[in-house]
Amino acid sequence: MDKPIPCSFAQTLGAFASGTETPREFLDACIDEIEEREGDVQAFTFLQLDAARAAADASTQRWEEGSPLSAIDGMPIGVKDVIETADMPTQMGSGLFEGWSPGFDSASVHALREAGAIIVGKTVTTEFAATRPGPTRNPYDLARTPGGSSSGSAAAVGCGMLAGGLGTQVVGSIIRPASYCGVVGFKPSLGGINRGGSHDYMSQSCQGVLAATLEDAWQMAIEIVMRAGGDPGYPGLVGPAVAPDAVKPGTLAFLETPGLEIATPAARAALEEALENLRRAGVTIVTRRDSKALAALEDALHETLPLTRQINAWESRWPLNTYVDRDVSKLSKGMVDRLHEAEAMNVEDYRARLVRRDEIRALFAVLRHEAAACITLSAPDVAPVGIEATGNPIFAVQASLLGVPALTLPVATLGGLPLGLQAIGYLNEDAALFSTAAFVQGTVGDIAIDCEKS
Repeated sequence: MDKPIPCSFAQTLGAFASGTETPREFLDACIDEIEEREGDVQAFTFLQLDAARAAADASTQRWEEGSPLSAIDGMPIGVKDVIETADMPTQMGSGLFEGWSPGFDSASVHALREAGAIIVGKTVTTEFAATRPGPTRNPYDLARTPGGSSSGSAAAVGCGMLAGGLGTQVVGSIIRPASYCGVVGFKPSLGGINRGGSHDYMSQSCQGVLAATLEDAWQMAIEIVMRAGGDPGYPGLVGPAVAPDAVKPGTLAFLETPGLEIATPAARAALEEALENLRRAGVTIVTRRDSKALAALEDALHETLPLTRQINAWESRWPLNTYVDRDVSKLSKGMVDRLHEAEAMNVEDYRARLVRRDEIRALFAVLRHEAAACITLSAPDVAPVGIEATGNPIFAVQASLLGVPALTLPVATLGGLPLGLQAIGYLNEDAALFSTAAFVQGTVGDIAIDCEKS
Protein backbone atom coordinates (compact mmCIF):
# COMPACT_ATOMS: atom_id res chain seq x y z
CA MET A 1 0.00 0.00 0.00
CA ASP A 2 0.99 3.63 -0.46
CA LYS A 3 2.02 5.67 2.56
CA PRO A 4 -1.07 6.51 4.64
CA ILE A 5 -2.26 10.11 4.44
CA PRO A 6 -4.73 11.43 7.06
CA CYS A 7 -7.23 13.91 5.61
CA SER A 8 -8.21 17.12 7.39
CA PHE A 9 -11.85 18.19 7.26
CA ALA A 10 -11.18 21.59 8.82
CA GLN A 11 -8.80 22.51 6.02
CA THR A 12 -11.53 21.84 3.45
CA LEU A 13 -14.20 24.14 4.89
CA GLY A 14 -13.21 27.03 2.63
CA ALA A 15 -13.70 24.82 -0.42
CA PHE A 16 -17.15 23.83 0.82
CA ALA A 17 -18.11 27.46 1.35
CA SER A 18 -16.88 28.44 -2.12
CA GLY A 19 -18.43 25.41 -3.81
CA THR A 20 -15.13 24.12 -5.24
CA GLU A 21 -15.57 20.91 -3.24
CA THR A 22 -18.55 19.26 -1.56
CA PRO A 23 -19.03 17.02 1.47
CA ARG A 24 -20.15 14.25 -0.89
CA GLU A 25 -16.87 14.48 -2.79
CA PHE A 26 -14.95 14.47 0.49
CA LEU A 27 -16.84 11.37 1.64
CA ASP A 28 -16.32 9.64 -1.70
CA ALA A 29 -12.56 10.10 -1.29
CA CYS A 30 -12.79 8.48 2.15
CA ILE A 31 -14.84 5.61 0.73
CA ASP A 32 -12.23 5.09 -1.97
CA GLU A 33 -9.67 4.62 0.80
CA ILE A 34 -11.99 2.25 2.65
CA GLU A 35 -12.48 0.14 -0.45
CA GLU A 36 -8.75 0.05 -1.11
CA ARG A 37 -7.43 -0.43 2.44
CA GLU A 38 -10.09 -1.93 4.69
CA GLY A 39 -9.42 -5.49 3.56
CA ASP A 40 -5.88 -5.14 4.90
CA VAL A 41 -6.29 -2.73 7.81
CA GLN A 42 -9.62 -4.11 9.17
CA ALA A 43 -10.51 -0.97 11.10
CA PHE A 44 -14.30 -1.42 11.09
CA THR A 45 -16.78 -3.79 12.69
CA PHE A 46 -19.70 -2.29 10.75
CA LEU A 47 -20.05 0.06 7.79
CA GLN A 48 -23.15 1.86 6.49
CA LEU A 49 -21.91 3.49 3.31
CA ASP A 50 -25.28 4.01 1.62
CA ALA A 51 -26.59 5.92 4.64
CA ALA A 52 -23.34 7.88 4.75
CA ARG A 53 -23.71 8.87 1.09
CA ALA A 54 -27.27 10.05 1.73
CA ALA A 55 -26.11 12.09 4.72
CA ALA A 56 -23.29 13.60 2.65
CA ASP A 57 -25.76 14.61 -0.05
CA ALA A 58 -27.92 16.35 2.56
CA SER A 59 -24.83 18.10 3.94
CA THR A 60 -23.82 19.18 0.43
CA GLN A 61 -27.21 20.78 -0.05
CA ARG A 62 -26.92 22.68 3.24
CA TRP A 63 -23.50 24.03 2.28
CA GLU A 64 -24.79 25.05 -1.15
CA GLU A 65 -27.63 26.92 0.55
CA GLY A 66 -25.20 28.61 2.90
CA SER A 67 -26.75 26.99 5.97
CA PRO A 68 -24.42 24.28 7.33
CA LEU A 69 -25.37 23.01 10.78
CA SER A 70 -21.85 23.44 12.13
CA ALA A 71 -18.18 23.45 11.18
CA ILE A 72 -18.26 19.63 11.12
CA ASP A 73 -21.34 19.39 8.89
CA GLY A 74 -20.39 16.60 6.45
CA MET A 75 -17.38 15.32 8.42
CA PRO A 76 -16.96 11.52 8.02
CA ILE A 77 -16.55 10.01 11.48
CA GLY A 78 -16.17 6.54 12.96
CA VAL A 79 -17.48 5.48 16.37
CA LYS A 80 -15.50 3.21 18.66
CA ASP A 81 -17.50 0.05 19.23
CA VAL A 82 -18.04 0.60 22.94
CA ILE A 83 -20.13 3.70 22.17
CA GLU A 84 -23.80 3.11 21.41
CA THR A 85 -25.38 3.84 18.04
CA ALA A 86 -29.07 3.48 17.23
CA ASP A 87 -28.57 2.09 13.73
CA MET A 88 -25.52 -0.17 14.16
CA PRO A 89 -24.51 -2.92 16.59
CA THR A 90 -22.43 -2.12 19.67
CA GLN A 91 -20.45 -5.29 20.29
CA MET A 92 -17.57 -4.09 22.51
CA GLY A 93 -15.07 -6.48 21.02
CA SER A 94 -16.78 -9.36 22.82
CA GLY A 95 -18.59 -12.47 21.67
CA LEU A 96 -21.03 -11.88 24.52
CA PHE A 97 -22.45 -8.92 22.61
CA GLU A 98 -22.26 -10.20 19.06
CA GLY A 99 -24.98 -8.46 17.03
CA TRP A 100 -26.27 -6.55 20.07
CA SER A 101 -27.83 -3.13 19.48
CA PRO A 102 -29.25 -0.78 22.12
CA GLY A 103 -31.53 0.95 19.62
CA PHE A 104 -30.39 4.39 20.82
CA ASP A 105 -27.54 6.78 20.15
CA SER A 106 -25.04 7.70 22.83
CA ALA A 107 -24.92 11.34 23.88
CA SER A 108 -21.86 12.06 21.73
CA VAL A 109 -23.17 10.31 18.63
CA HIS A 110 -26.51 12.11 18.90
CA ALA A 111 -24.65 15.41 19.22
CA LEU A 112 -22.51 14.63 16.18
CA ARG A 113 -25.61 13.89 14.11
CA GLU A 114 -27.19 17.15 15.27
CA ALA A 115 -24.04 18.93 14.05
CA GLY A 116 -24.36 17.30 10.61
CA ALA A 117 -21.46 14.87 10.97
CA ILE A 118 -21.63 11.64 8.97
CA ILE A 119 -21.39 8.44 11.00
CA VAL A 120 -19.69 6.11 8.54
CA GLY A 121 -19.35 3.04 10.75
CA LYS A 122 -18.26 1.42 13.99
CA THR A 123 -14.56 0.98 14.58
CA VAL A 124 -12.77 -1.97 16.16
CA THR A 125 -12.00 -1.94 19.87
CA THR A 126 -10.24 -4.38 22.12
CA GLU A 127 -12.42 -6.56 24.35
CA PHE A 128 -14.41 -4.15 26.54
CA ALA A 129 -11.85 -1.47 25.65
CA ALA A 130 -9.27 -3.39 27.66
CA THR A 131 -6.51 -5.79 26.62
CA ARG A 132 -7.47 -8.48 24.08
CA PRO A 133 -6.93 -6.96 20.61
CA GLY A 134 -9.24 -7.09 17.62
CA PRO A 135 -8.08 -7.75 14.04
CA THR A 136 -7.02 -4.19 13.15
CA ARG A 137 -3.52 -3.65 11.73
CA ASN A 138 -1.31 -0.61 11.62
CA PRO A 139 -1.76 1.24 8.30
CA TYR A 140 1.97 2.10 8.18
CA ASP A 141 3.02 -1.55 8.51
CA LEU A 142 0.42 -4.31 8.47
CA ALA A 143 2.67 -6.52 10.57
CA ARG A 144 2.40 -4.09 13.50
CA THR A 145 -0.24 -3.25 16.07
CA PRO A 146 -2.27 -0.04 15.70
CA GLY A 147 -2.34 0.16 19.50
CA GLY A 148 -5.42 -0.16 21.65
CA SER A 149 -8.13 0.12 22.60
CA SER A 150 -9.23 2.82 20.13
CA SER A 151 -7.43 0.83 17.46
CA GLY A 152 -9.97 1.02 14.66
CA SER A 153 -10.51 4.77 14.96
CA ALA A 154 -6.76 5.45 14.98
CA ALA A 155 -6.04 3.22 11.99
CA ALA A 156 -8.98 4.51 9.94
CA VAL A 157 -8.06 8.15 10.51
CA GLY A 158 -4.38 7.37 10.00
CA CYS A 159 -4.90 6.23 6.42
CA GLY A 160 -7.62 8.67 5.38
CA MET A 161 -10.62 6.35 5.61
CA LEU A 162 -12.15 8.81 8.07
CA ALA A 163 -11.58 12.45 8.98
CA GLY A 164 -12.20 11.76 12.67
CA GLY A 165 -13.00 9.02 15.11
CA LEU A 166 -14.42 8.75 18.61
CA GLY A 167 -12.24 6.95 21.13
CA THR A 168 -12.07 6.35 24.86
CA GLN A 169 -9.16 6.20 27.31
CA VAL A 170 -8.78 4.85 30.82
CA VAL A 171 -5.08 3.87 30.55
CA GLY A 172 -3.60 4.79 27.16
CA SER A 173 -6.29 4.02 24.62
CA ILE A 174 -6.30 7.31 22.69
CA ILE A 175 -2.76 8.63 23.09
CA ARG A 176 -0.96 5.37 22.26
CA PRO A 177 -2.86 4.33 19.08
CA ALA A 178 -2.80 7.91 17.81
CA SER A 179 0.98 7.89 18.25
CA TYR A 180 1.35 4.56 16.46
CA CYS A 181 -0.90 5.57 13.55
CA GLY A 182 0.41 9.09 12.98
CA VAL A 183 -2.64 11.15 13.98
CA VAL A 184 -3.65 13.68 16.62
CA GLY A 185 -5.15 12.10 19.71
CA PHE A 186 -7.03 14.18 22.29
CA LYS A 187 -7.90 12.88 25.75
CA PRO A 188 -9.79 15.70 27.46
CA SER A 189 -9.97 16.57 31.12
CA LEU A 190 -11.94 14.10 33.19
CA GLY A 191 -15.63 14.50 32.37
CA GLY A 192 -14.87 16.74 29.39
CA ILE A 193 -17.13 14.91 26.89
CA ASN A 194 -20.45 13.33 27.84
CA ARG A 195 -20.04 9.53 28.14
CA GLY A 196 -23.75 8.77 28.27
CA GLY A 197 -24.33 5.55 26.31
CA SER A 198 -20.65 4.62 26.32
CA HIS A 199 -19.59 1.36 27.91
CA ASP A 200 -16.53 2.65 29.72
CA TYR A 201 -17.71 3.05 33.27
CA MET A 202 -14.44 3.49 35.16
CA SER A 203 -13.53 6.57 37.16
CA GLN A 204 -10.55 7.48 34.95
CA SER A 205 -12.38 6.89 31.67
CA CYS A 206 -12.68 9.75 29.20
CA GLN A 207 -14.23 9.94 25.79
CA GLY A 208 -12.02 11.72 23.27
CA VAL A 209 -11.22 12.06 19.60
CA LEU A 210 -8.67 11.03 17.01
CA ALA A 211 -8.24 13.28 14.00
CA ALA A 212 -5.89 14.42 11.27
CA THR A 213 -5.11 17.83 12.81
CA LEU A 214 -5.45 19.79 16.02
CA GLU A 215 -8.17 21.87 14.35
CA ASP A 216 -10.20 18.76 13.50
CA ALA A 217 -9.78 17.32 17.00
CA TRP A 218 -10.92 20.51 18.74
CA GLN A 219 -13.84 21.04 16.38
CA MET A 220 -15.19 17.52 16.85
CA ALA A 221 -14.93 17.75 20.61
CA ILE A 222 -16.38 21.23 21.05
CA GLU A 223 -19.32 20.54 18.71
CA ILE A 224 -20.24 17.53 20.87
CA VAL A 225 -19.96 19.47 24.11
CA MET A 226 -21.99 22.43 22.81
CA ARG A 227 -24.87 19.97 22.30
CA ALA A 228 -24.40 17.31 24.99
CA GLY A 229 -22.09 18.86 27.58
CA GLY A 230 -19.65 16.88 29.64
CA ASP A 231 -20.30 14.06 32.07
CA PRO A 232 -22.98 14.88 34.66
CA GLY A 233 -21.51 17.04 37.39
CA TYR A 234 -18.58 18.22 35.24
CA PRO A 235 -18.31 21.52 33.37
CA GLY A 236 -17.37 19.80 30.13
CA LEU A 237 -14.83 21.01 27.61
CA VAL A 238 -14.53 24.80 27.91
CA GLY A 239 -13.18 26.98 25.13
CA PRO A 240 -13.84 28.81 21.87
CA ALA A 241 -16.08 27.60 19.05
CA VAL A 242 -13.02 27.10 16.83
CA ALA A 243 -9.57 25.75 17.64
CA PRO A 244 -7.54 28.15 19.82
CA ASP A 245 -4.63 29.99 18.22
CA ALA A 246 -1.05 28.97 18.97
CA VAL A 247 0.45 30.64 22.03
CA LYS A 248 4.14 30.47 22.89
CA PRO A 249 4.65 29.12 26.41
CA GLY A 250 7.31 30.68 28.59
CA THR A 251 8.16 27.39 30.29
CA LEU A 252 7.43 23.72 29.65
CA ALA A 253 8.18 20.87 32.03
CA PHE A 254 9.99 17.86 30.58
CA LEU A 255 8.12 14.96 32.17
CA GLU A 256 10.51 12.04 32.11
CA THR A 257 8.01 9.46 33.51
CA PRO A 258 8.92 5.81 34.13
CA GLY A 259 8.67 5.28 30.38
CA LEU A 260 11.93 7.07 29.68
CA GLU A 261 13.79 4.14 31.21
CA ILE A 262 12.57 1.82 28.45
CA ALA A 263 12.35 4.28 25.55
CA THR A 264 14.50 3.25 22.61
CA PRO A 265 17.56 5.31 21.64
CA ALA A 266 15.75 6.49 18.51
CA ALA A 267 12.71 7.61 20.49
CA ARG A 268 14.92 9.45 22.96
CA ALA A 269 16.78 11.11 20.10
CA ALA A 270 13.49 12.34 18.62
CA LEU A 271 12.41 13.68 22.01
CA GLU A 272 15.71 15.48 22.58
CA GLU A 273 15.54 17.05 19.13
CA ALA A 274 12.04 18.30 19.87
CA LEU A 275 13.14 19.77 23.21
CA GLU A 276 16.18 21.42 21.62
CA ASN A 277 13.99 23.00 18.93
CA LEU A 278 11.79 24.44 21.65
CA ARG A 279 14.80 25.79 23.54
CA ARG A 280 16.05 27.47 20.38
CA ALA A 281 12.66 29.14 20.06
CA GLY A 282 13.11 30.69 23.48
CA VAL A 283 11.06 28.25 25.59
CA THR A 284 12.53 27.34 28.97
CA ILE A 285 12.52 23.58 29.54
CA VAL A 286 12.35 22.66 33.23
CA THR A 287 13.52 19.20 34.34
CA ARG A 288 13.40 17.33 37.62
CA ARG A 289 16.89 18.65 38.33
CA ASP A 290 15.53 22.22 38.27
CA SER A 291 12.30 21.73 40.22
CA LYS A 292 11.62 19.98 43.53
CA ALA A 293 7.92 19.86 42.65
CA LEU A 294 8.63 18.12 39.34
CA ALA A 295 11.04 15.68 41.00
CA ALA A 296 8.45 14.77 43.64
CA LEU A 297 5.81 14.24 40.97
CA GLU A 298 8.03 12.06 38.82
CA ASP A 299 8.91 9.87 41.80
CA ALA A 300 5.19 9.38 42.44
CA LEU A 301 4.44 8.66 38.78
CA HIS A 302 6.26 5.33 39.08
CA GLU A 303 3.06 4.15 40.77
CA THR A 304 0.67 5.25 38.03
CA LEU A 305 0.46 2.08 35.94
CA PRO A 306 0.05 -0.46 38.77
CA LEU A 307 -2.20 1.95 40.67
CA THR A 308 -4.41 2.48 37.62
CA ARG A 309 -4.66 -1.25 36.97
CA GLN A 310 -5.71 -1.92 40.57
CA ILE A 311 -8.36 0.80 40.47
CA ASN A 312 -9.62 -0.48 37.13
CA ALA A 313 -9.75 -4.04 38.40
CA TRP A 314 -11.98 -3.14 41.32
CA GLU A 315 -14.21 -0.95 39.15
CA SER A 316 -14.55 -3.83 36.65
CA ARG A 317 -15.91 -6.19 39.32
CA TRP A 318 -19.32 -5.32 37.94
CA PRO A 319 -20.19 -6.08 35.18
CA LEU A 320 -17.54 -8.80 34.84
CA ASN A 321 -19.11 -10.90 37.58
CA THR A 322 -22.39 -10.92 35.65
CA TYR A 323 -20.59 -11.70 32.39
CA VAL A 324 -18.94 -14.72 33.99
CA ASP A 325 -22.35 -15.95 35.08
CA ARG A 326 -23.70 -15.47 31.57
CA ASP A 327 -21.00 -17.30 29.56
CA VAL A 328 -17.43 -17.41 30.83
CA SER A 329 -16.29 -19.16 27.64
CA LYS A 330 -16.81 -15.90 25.72
CA LEU A 331 -14.45 -13.93 27.96
CA SER A 332 -10.70 -13.78 27.48
CA LYS A 333 -8.37 -15.09 30.15
CA GLY A 334 -7.31 -11.49 30.76
CA MET A 335 -10.87 -10.49 31.65
CA VAL A 336 -11.31 -13.47 33.97
CA ASP A 337 -7.97 -12.68 35.62
CA ARG A 338 -9.09 -9.08 36.12
CA LEU A 339 -12.21 -10.29 37.91
CA HIS A 340 -10.12 -12.56 40.13
CA GLU A 341 -7.89 -9.58 40.99
CA ALA A 342 -10.97 -7.55 41.92
CA GLU A 343 -12.35 -10.37 44.06
CA ALA A 344 -9.03 -10.51 45.93
CA MET A 345 -9.50 -6.83 46.90
CA ASN A 346 -11.94 -5.33 49.36
CA VAL A 347 -13.51 -1.91 49.38
CA GLU A 348 -10.91 -0.58 51.83
CA ASP A 349 -8.14 -1.57 49.40
CA TYR A 350 -9.93 0.39 46.70
CA ARG A 351 -10.46 3.43 48.92
CA ALA A 352 -6.77 3.50 49.82
CA ARG A 353 -5.86 3.57 46.14
CA LEU A 354 -8.25 6.44 45.51
CA VAL A 355 -6.58 8.39 48.32
CA ARG A 356 -3.18 7.77 46.75
CA ARG A 357 -4.49 8.90 43.35
CA ASP A 358 -5.71 12.15 44.89
CA GLU A 359 -2.29 12.70 46.46
CA ILE A 360 -0.54 12.29 43.10
CA ARG A 361 -3.06 14.61 41.44
CA ALA A 362 -2.29 17.24 44.07
CA LEU A 363 1.43 16.94 43.32
CA PHE A 364 0.72 17.57 39.64
CA ALA A 365 -1.49 20.59 40.29
CA VAL A 366 1.48 22.38 41.91
CA LEU A 367 3.26 22.40 38.54
CA ARG A 368 0.71 24.83 37.13
CA HIS A 369 2.68 27.62 38.81
CA GLU A 370 5.93 26.51 37.13
CA ALA A 371 5.09 25.45 33.56
CA ALA A 372 2.40 26.00 30.94
CA ALA A 373 2.29 22.26 30.20
CA CYS A 374 4.35 19.09 30.34
CA ILE A 375 6.12 17.53 27.37
CA THR A 376 7.04 13.88 26.96
CA LEU A 377 6.80 11.01 24.49
CA SER A 378 3.50 9.30 23.73
CA ALA A 379 5.06 5.82 23.63
CA PRO A 380 8.51 4.32 24.22
CA ASP A 381 8.90 3.46 20.53
CA VAL A 382 7.02 3.05 17.29
CA ALA A 383 4.31 0.39 17.10
CA PRO A 384 5.75 -3.05 17.91
CA VAL A 385 5.54 -5.96 15.51
CA GLY A 386 2.57 -8.29 16.03
CA ILE A 387 -1.13 -7.72 16.63
CA GLU A 388 -1.48 -10.06 19.62
CA ALA A 389 -0.73 -7.16 22.00
CA THR A 390 -1.29 -3.41 21.79
CA GLY A 391 2.02 -1.97 23.04
CA ASN A 392 3.19 -0.46 26.29
CA PRO A 393 0.98 2.34 27.75
CA ILE A 394 3.66 3.55 30.18
CA PHE A 395 3.82 7.09 28.74
CA ALA A 396 0.07 7.50 28.23
CA VAL A 397 -1.20 6.37 31.64
CA GLN A 398 0.06 9.46 33.48
CA ALA A 399 -2.62 11.81 32.13
CA SER A 400 -5.29 9.18 32.71
CA LEU A 401 -4.52 8.79 36.39
CA LEU A 402 -4.14 12.55 36.80
CA GLY A 403 -7.48 13.21 35.09
CA VAL A 404 -5.97 16.02 32.99
CA PRO A 405 -6.02 16.73 29.24
CA ALA A 406 -3.42 15.24 26.92
CA LEU A 407 -2.63 15.56 23.23
CA THR A 408 -0.34 13.50 21.05
CA LEU A 409 1.18 15.32 18.09
CA PRO A 410 2.33 13.39 14.99
CA VAL A 411 5.68 15.15 14.63
CA ALA A 412 8.23 12.32 14.50
CA THR A 413 9.01 9.31 12.35
CA LEU A 414 11.55 6.66 13.27
CA GLY A 415 12.61 4.60 10.31
CA GLY A 416 9.52 5.82 8.49
CA LEU A 417 7.09 4.84 11.27
CA PRO A 418 5.22 7.46 13.33
CA LEU A 419 5.84 8.35 16.97
CA GLY A 420 3.93 11.06 18.80
CA LEU A 421 5.10 13.85 21.07
CA GLN A 422 2.75 14.25 24.01
CA ALA A 423 1.64 17.49 25.66
CA ILE A 424 -0.12 17.27 29.04
CA GLY A 425 -2.09 20.15 30.51
CA TYR A 426 -4.07 21.03 33.61
CA LEU A 427 -7.58 20.14 34.71
CA ASN A 428 -10.27 21.95 32.70
CA GLU A 429 -7.63 24.00 30.84
CA ASP A 430 -7.94 22.02 27.62
CA ALA A 431 -8.10 25.10 25.39
CA ALA A 432 -4.83 26.39 26.85
CA LEU A 433 -3.26 23.01 26.12
CA PHE A 434 -4.37 23.24 22.48
CA SER A 435 -2.77 26.69 22.20
CA THR A 436 0.48 25.38 23.65
CA ALA A 437 0.37 22.24 21.49
CA ALA A 438 -0.18 24.29 18.33
CA PHE A 439 2.96 26.28 19.12
CA VAL A 440 4.91 23.12 19.95
CA GLN A 441 3.88 21.40 16.72
CA GLY A 442 4.75 24.44 14.60
CA THR A 443 8.09 24.87 16.34
CA VAL A 444 9.22 21.25 16.50
CA GLY A 445 8.38 20.60 12.85
CA ASP A 446 8.83 17.17 11.32
CA ILE A 447 11.49 15.09 13.03
CA ALA A 448 12.80 12.14 11.04
CA ILE A 449 15.19 9.72 12.71
CA ASP A 450 16.97 7.45 10.25
CA CYS A 451 17.15 4.08 11.96
CA GLU A 452 16.38 0.43 11.42
CA LYS A 453 12.72 -0.37 12.01
CA SER A 454 12.57 -1.94 15.45
